[in-house]
Amino acid sequence: MPSLVATQLNTSLPDRSWEDTAACRTATNAAAIFFSEDLGDIAHAKSICADCVVLAECLEGALDRREPWGVWGGQVFLNGRMLAVKRRRGRPPKTPRPGDLMPVVSVPAHLAEQARRLTA
Repeated sequence: MPSLVATQLNTSLPDRSWEDTAACRTATNAAAIFFSEDLGDIAHAKSICADCVVLAECLEGALDRREPWGVWGGQVFLNGRMLAVKRRRGRPPKTPRPGDLMPVVSVPAHLAEQARRLTA
């Protein structure tokens, strides 16, 4: 018979079975890509997320956990907040560099309000 503590722990853990079908699971060197400061790596991570079947679950979990940083559900997080724009350090150029253009990954409709509150 399981103890009360074990029962409470098992019921309080969120279902994360969706992680096994995430597109990032098959990406080579995923940690380096999804947690990089390099704009090219961030763009690559977002493009992987754009085609992922569990994008909504990933983003919802990141919003709930207030992920400190990285690319989650196609969005860039820093200090527990979603960044509306990620750009190079320093003064922005008058015309954007082609390498600075990020893929746009839409926020699922049911998460839009929560995402808006956590956008920096």
